[in-house]
Amino acid sequence: MGFELKQHFQIESARFLPHLDKNHPCSRMHGHSFKVILVLRGKLDPKLGWLRDYHEISQIAAKVLDKLDHRVLNEISGLENPTSENISAWLYWQFKPLLPELFEVSVQETPLTECTFRPSAGDPSYP
Repeated sequence: MGFELKQHFQIESARFLPHLDKNHPCSRMHGHSFKVILVLRGKLDPKLGWLRDYHEISQIAAKVLDKLDHRVLNEISGLENPTSENISAWLYWQFKPLLPELFEVSVQETPLTECTFRPSAGDPSYP
């Protein structure tokens, strides 16, 4: 029997998208209240009765998300062009060694937009 856990987090960050035309609004520095959604998949631990402890996920997430929270994303190595696509992939690869059950990472930059990264063997960022 397989299970899927989702845990939501929020960070506040600033960014600009350097490769856009200077007249595009996102080419200028601006901030977002990003929502980050971690999705874990796996089997139930028969003794504990869960896939992973939400409290433990929160502690792990805090260590990674602190690198982005209240920061300028462009100043972080690997996020010089901090599109939602690049942020979700960057987060995935930061979290994967810490959460082996991680299946995908979604990033919402507004309540109406969402980007999900789920690696596949054909993906150029797949190790």
